[in-house]
Amino acid sequence: MKTAIVTGASRGIGAACAAELARNGFAVAVNYRVNKSAAESVVNAVSAAGGQAFAVKADVSAPEEVAAMFEAVKERFGSVSLLVNNAGISHIGLLQDMTDDEIRRQLEVNLMGAIVCSREAARQMIPRKSGSIINIASMWGEVGASCEAVYSACKAGIIGFTKALAKELGPSGIRVNCVSPGVIRTDMNSELTADTLRELEEETPLLRIGSPEDVAKAVAFLAKEESSFITGQVLPVNGGITV
Repeated sequence: MKTAIVTGASRGIGAACAAELARNGFAVAVNYRVNKSAAESVVNAVSAAGGQAFAVKADVSAPEEVAAMFEAVKERFGSVSLLVNNAGISHIGLLQDMTDDEIRRQLEVNLMGAIVCSREAARQMIPRKSGSIINIASMWGEVGASCEAVYSACKAGIIGFTKALAKELGPSGIRVNCVSPGVIRTDMNSELTADTLRELEEETPLLRIGSPEDVAKAVAFLAKEESSFITGQVLPVNGGITV
């Protein structure tokens, strides 16, 4: 059985990834931190479509909770063959106005969370000499975003982490790649005004805002056997925007 963990999968890109991976034959662990009912809704949708899934609670910034999550998934579905590091939080505002706690939380969830989860995944994948880790970054990690300096730094770190870990785990037959979304219609972008979204649409060569499903399909491609010679890469899913 192919087993996947998708972090932050109770909504948005994570929920779309869980559904798409289930359609591609993965048994999916739907990770959530707070919203159990939303995670269970994702599980129910997967089950209704004939797939296998269950919800598992863990704060990715807490190493002990991450370890417990991986153990629970192993007991339920077997060793993890795919990890999608999707969990993330945003903060829009000037750097000088951010508190220490706000900065620390961004780093802990957006960067450390992916690192800690990848460490647990590697511990299960290395003995089997196979596996795949797919990190969700952001175009802001590539070009930077004003008023999202710490978020951009975290996502740039994810890209660097992806390239380094791919070299480290490659000899064990484990692939590590990164999907870098552009502007996607999710709760994280709900703070953007209609005018701002319209401007971003106009700046995007495909003249639309992306959907969570657009990102999920890219993740599913990188998880497939057809991409077995692809590792250490950053796949932009951004409609061609180069802001």
